[in-house]
Amino acid sequence: MTDDALEPSGLSLGAQRDAALEHTAQYVLRAWNEFDRARESETLPSPELVELLKAPLPEHASNVLAMIDHAVEVLDASLAQSRPRYFAFIGSSGLEVGALADLLAHSYDINLAVDARAATQLEFQAVHWLAQFLEYPAHTGAFTSGGTISNITALASAREAALPGARHRGLADVRPTLYCSSEAHYSITRAAEVLGIGADNVRAIEIDGDRRMRPDRLRERLVADVALGHTPVAIVATAGTTLTGAVDPIDELAEIAKEFGVWLHVDGAYGLPAAAVGETRDLFRGLARADSITVDCHKWMFVPKACSAVLVRDGATLTRAFAHDEAYMPHEGEQFNAVDITLEYSRPFRALKLWLAFATHGASALRDGVARNCEQARLLYHLAGEHESLETLASQPQLSIVPLRVSASGCADPDRHNEALCAAMQADGRVYVSPATIDGRTWLRPCFTNFRTRDDDVRVLVEVVMELGSRCSTLHD
Repeated sequence: MTDDALEPSGLSLGAQRDAALEHTAQYVLRAWNEFDRARESETLPSPELVELLKAPLPEHASNVLAMIDHAVEVLDASLAQSRPRYFAFIGSSGLEVGALADLLAHSYDINLAVDARAATQLEFQAVHWLAQFLEYPAHTGAFTSGGTISNITALASAREAALPGARHRGLADVRPTLYCSSEAHYSITRAAEVLGIGADNVRAIEIDGDRRMRPDRLRERLVADVALGHTPVAIVATAGTTLTGAVDPIDELAEIAKEFGVWLHVDGAYGLPAAAVGETRDLFRGLARADSITVDCHKWMFVPKACSAVLVRDGATLTRAFAHDEAYMPHEGEQFNAVDITLEYSRPFRALKLWLAFATHGASALRDGVARNCEQARLLYHLAGEHESLETLASQPQLSIVPLRVSASGCADPDRHNEALCAAMQADGRVYVSPATIDGRTWLRPCFTNFRTRDDDVRVLVEVVMELGSRCSTLHD
C-alpha cells in the first residue's frame, strides 16, 4: 500500500472529523433545550448572514467548524415548527429520538430500493406496528416522503384496480372519476393530475354542518356519473381536513364504496393518529374497511420530516400498480423489492425514526401526546368563548384545529382586520399562527400537533390575540 492511499481524500474531514461531530452535537443539545421553551420573539437574519447567503460558489475549502457555525445561524434565523408555540399549518415537533434516528440513518446511508437485509425487515416491522397502532388490518405498506406521494401511491393502486392495465395502455379510452370532500387536501387533485385522471374529473362533494362529506350527495353523484359512462376510480375520505380538522363519515362512505364496487382511500395525513385515542376513536369508525390509508408520521406522531406512510389491505394491489422486472433490478423468485410497491427508487431509511419512537417511548406515550393536543384544542375553544370579541366555528373542534376570528367593535372590514392581526402576530413572534379562508372569510387557524406545547402556551395565544387584536385595526385603515 502506498503512502498516497493513506492520505485523506479532499472530500474527507480528516483530522477535523471528530471535532466537527462534537461541535455539531453541542448545537443539537442547545437546540433541544431551547425547543422546550417558547421564544419571546423570532430571531431574524443578521445583515452579515444575508450577505453570506448571497455569496458565489466557493472554489476552495473552508474551516468546517466555521461553516457549521454559519449553518446553525441559518437554522436559528428560520421558522422552527418544533417550538411549543408554533401553531401554524400542521407542524412537525421533532421528537428527539427521531433526530437521532436520522443522524444514524444518514450516516449509514442505506438505500431501501431493494432488499437491505435488516433495514428492510425493520421497515416491515414499522409498517405492522403502525397498522396495530391505528387498528387497521394492513397487509403491507411503505414509507414515503410525504402525504402527496403517499396519496399518489394509494390512488395509483386504485386506478389499476378500477381500470386493469391502465398503467400500460393509458386512459385515452375511458372516463375516470375521483370523489372527495370539497375541503379535501389539494394532494388529491394533484394525484388526479399526475395519474391521468384529470383535475376536472375530481368531484368535490358537498359538506355538512360539521364540514364532513355528505354521503347522500356522494351517492347522487356516483349514480349520475355511472349513467353517463364514467368509471369511478376511488372515493377519498379525509380523516382530519387541513382547514378545520373535520373527519369524514368513513363507515357510511365504506357502505357506498361497497355498493358501487369502488376503492375507498382514507387520507389521514394529519388526523389519523387520533384513531388510536379513546376520546376520538369513534370519529374513525369504519377505518378497517378502507382499501388504503395514508398517515404522515412527521405530523401528529411527532417524528421529524420526512416520514409518511401508505398502508393497504391487499398487498397485491400495490404490486399490480408498480411491479416491474428490469435487468438492473434483481428479483429472487416471487420476492418483490420495495420499488415494486412504491414510486421511488432512492429510498432513505425513513422507517427508523418511527420504529425508534415506538421502541423507546411506547405506543401509549404517542397516544397520550395526541390526546393532550386535542384537550388543548378544546381548551382554546372554551377560552375563546369567554371573550365576546372572539368568534369560533359553531361546533367544538373534532381534532386539534381551532379557527378563530376577532370581531373588533366598529371595524368596517373584519377580514382585513384578521389578516392584519395574523401578520402582526407573526411579526411579534411570541406565538406563530397562519391564516385560513373559511366560507369566504379570513380566520386565524391555530393547530396543535406538538408534544412540547403546554396549556399555558394556549393561554398565551389567547392573550396575544386579544392584545394585538385591539391594536391592529389601525393597520388596515
